[in-house]
Amino acid sequence: MKKSKILALALSFSLLAAGCRALGAESGGTQAGQGITNAVLPEALETIPESYFEASEYPGTLTEIEYDTYESMSYEDQEQVLRKCAIVYLPYGYTEEEPYPVFYLMHGGWSNETTYLGTPDEPNELKNVLDHGIADGKIRPMIVVCPTYNNTSPEDSANYSLALRLTENYHNELINDLIPAVEGTYHTYAQDTSLDGLRASRDYRAFCGFSMGSVATWRTFQYCLDYFRYFMPSSGSLTTDGEYMAELVRESGRGWNDFFIFAASGTEDFAYSSFKDQIEAMADTDGFRYADNEREGNLYFLEQEGGIHSGEYAMEYFYNGLRWIWQ
Repeated sequence: MKKSKILALALSFSLLAAGCRALGAESGGTQAGQGITNAVLPEALETIPESYFEASEYPGTLTEIEYDTYESMSYEDQEQVLRKCAIVYLPYGYTEEEPYPVFYLMHGGWSNETTYLGTPDEPNELKNVLDHGIADGKIRPMIVVCPTYNNTSPEDSANYSLALRLTENYHNELINDLIPAVEGTYHTYAQDTSLDGLRASRDYRAFCGFSMGSVATWRTFQYCLDYFRYFMPSSGSLTTDGEYMAELVRESGRGWNDFFIFAASGTEDFAYSSFKDQIEAMADTDGFRYADNEREGNLYFLEQEGGIHSGEYAMEYFYNGLRWIWQ
């Protein structure tokens, strides 16, 4: 793994907390009624403090990571190699001396890997929100990765039908190429990047997305439940067939306490109705238990009154999930 310059000393309590969690991860995982995240989700979505949009005195670092993958539609043939890039956020005080959980954040339509965090030279507001949230102890120090499902063209995400196909295929690249590149470079809970190593560290890995990124999140749940514990979809549905979703859980062999889905949307969002229908249909099955914490359930939904389909509300949904996860 590559060494990174330490920008400053990390807060001692975060080191201690991470060490305790690492011991917990090595001791054999969770049992019924237990969880990795011990916090309770809020009753209502909390707005991001205005000061969080400004630059922080304790800035994390943005970097780019490049990796090889294969053309999505012919991935199994592995004939057409693609060189791709993801934006990686490292928290203030990042050190190789402690492991970090990893939060994978996928963009929506008409977007790419720079949409949410920006670039190392031109960071976006979400980077400042992460900096402030971590400095204030509201967000656990973590690595955030913004990849792309764009395939042979940066315009792929602007084609709705193509984007649907690419998000369904994305799990191949995610598991085989992106995660090994990221978690083989930075210090995470993965002891190695073999499939067994990624399965063993799934408790400290999350996938999140808004709109078409939400569809990618549902597809990650469908295909990658062995590799991720947490899923945060917002304003983008996959199906209104709750039994179909429950069957995915049964087929995986996972128990109700092996994952958690935190979902969010706005009441004026054009995707709200179908998204809410999916959550309610899932809640009516035996595969999901509705609760505001993972000791009692695995599914929770919050809606923003008047919220529309926009990046402003997407960031609010991410912020609420980030405040809760791994706390």
